[in-house]
Amino acid sequence: FRFLPLYRYYKSPIRVNLDINAIHTNCHLTSRIKLKPHSKLKSCRACSVREMAPLKSLEREYPLIDSNFQNFCASHAIFTVQDFLLHDLYVLAAYAEQLSNSKRLKQGITQLLSIIDHQHQPWLNGMELLEDAQRNKHALPTGNEGFDLFLQGGLREGQLTELVGPSSSGKTQICLQAASNVAKMRIGYVLYLDTGNSFSSLRIAQLAGLNSGPAFSQAKHEVLQKVMSSIFCHSVYDIFMMLDLLHQLDFNLRSKIDKGECQVRLLIIDSISSVIAPILGGSSSQGHALMVSAGFLLKKLAHEHNLAVLVTNHTVGGEGGISKPALGESWKSIPHVRLLLSRDHRSNACNVSILKHPSMVSATAARLLIYD
Repeated sequence: FRFLPLYRYYKSPIRVNLDINAIHTNCHLTSRIKLKPHSKLKSCRACSVREMAPLKSLEREYPLIDSNFQNFCASHAIFTVQDFLLHDLYVLAAYAEQLSNSKRLKQGITQLLSIIDHQHQPWLNGMELLEDAQRNKHALPTGNEGFDLFLQGGLREGQLTELVGPSSSGKTQICLQAASNVAKMRIGYVLYLDTGNSFSSLRIAQLAGLNSGPAFSQAKHEVLQKVMSSIFCHSVYDIFMMLDLLHQLDFNLRSKIDKGECQVRLLIIDSISSVIAPILGGSSSQGHALMVSAGFLLKKLAHEHNLAVLVTNHTVGGEGGISKPALGESWKSIPHVRLLLSRDHRSNACNVSILKHPSMVSATAARLLIYD
């Protein structure tokens, strides 16, 4: 897997109706619902979104959105995707029809609608969701037998799992063990965003049982090479760098899906609180908005690309001196699964309890062994 240059496409949680006779960002409504032209819907609050990307940002990947198409749109005061969605497409298509290159311009309009539609999901009924879960959302074993048994198989694809705990509670060890096991079992590629210099290639090799020694054979060396080449680590220093990498990952995964090559199965961020906590607080709401944006993007990646996303978070002091997860109440709703870890350093045991889980009872706990 290779990181490519970032293209900043805007992706909002709204769906575009591809019926050119009823263009509307239909506020989570299915595309089968017929609506009035979007330009007449002045009160749609879902359309009060942040400024969308300029059309020029699409040119490199989509040849139909070339300079001629951009100039045509500019002549009608259309410079961004948002402008395009707010425009009366009856009028735009009629103007295109009058020009010598009308066929290509109309292809450009269709292409732009297709790009937008490709990034948004329709409503799904219960049966469709069940079939998707059974077909695409598998459990990835972490390699820790007790942990996998506790979670009924391991980390679930399509879900964001958060490990919460104080320093030295075992969060990073679980991350490294999961990365090592997924790579060793050749389940798929692992992407590891390291915010605190905690990633250790030597530890990965040890967990895979492939650390070098006197009896290290050529066969083991080849297996080690395959394991290590399946894990991609990137150091992350702030929230903006993390968001850039996540958007870039989304773009890369879409490209690979189109080619039938998507093999990334696990995304790890250790720790996400290290890049989010510094931007919270104060009178500005920008930090809070960036945090929520990152959370929704991670859930989107998990769902749309069938990834298991694993993040770590530290704890802070709460009322009565009781520790609680950092990042506040707004972040609390982001993870699908939230696990609290604590460590008994005398016995080297790790206590794991469920704070949140879509199919397991909260407060369920287990005692595991995690080796340093």
